[in-house]
Amino acid sequence: MSAIIVSPLARIAEMAVRHGATEMVSLMGPGQDFHRPGVIAKERHLLLGMNDIAFAGTGDLVAPAEAHVAAIIDFAKSWNRSAPLLIHCWMGVSRSPAAALITSLTIHPEEEDDHLALRLRAASPFATPNARLVEIGDAMLGRNGRLVAAVKALGRGADADGNAPFVLPLYKPGSTDA
Repeated sequence: MSAIIVSPLARIAEMAVRHGATEMVSLMGPGQDFHRPGVIAKERHLLLGMNDIAFAGTGDLVAPAEAHVAAIIDFAKSWNRSAPLLIHCWMGVSRSPAAALITSLTIHPEEEDDHLALRLRAASPFATPNARLVEIGDAMLGRNGRLVAAVKALGRGADADGNAPFVLPLYKPGSTDA
């Protein structure tokens, strides 16, 4: 079974090797440099430059935008799911969990948003998905506010030190397990 691996930057190589990932989405601040793990195919690495902020117009910072979410959706649609997808940001707490939700709903739009949010919380007590990415993803995926409401209902995750990768299994139709 395939899954989405959410990781902080510091652990991407370890997580890619441990889980056999060959594809990766990176959500990093513009200009932040890092090495792509060798097991990740260069042509299957999506690098998006954005800061972890919830509002546009915050100085020189780059807010998540529709173009970023469209790229996540397109990448998710092209993921063949033969191996886990690795999604990471700096700490693996905000941008990458939001991208994991968007990816999951792109693959399985039939999943209920509140069920997905509960599965995310079960996978990580620390995840606090970036509100702007969630809001844009909700609109672009036609969720009509359901994803935003489900993530708000989760509340803020526990304080994190940026060293808690987690696995979000893909939805299994007919499953009610959180």
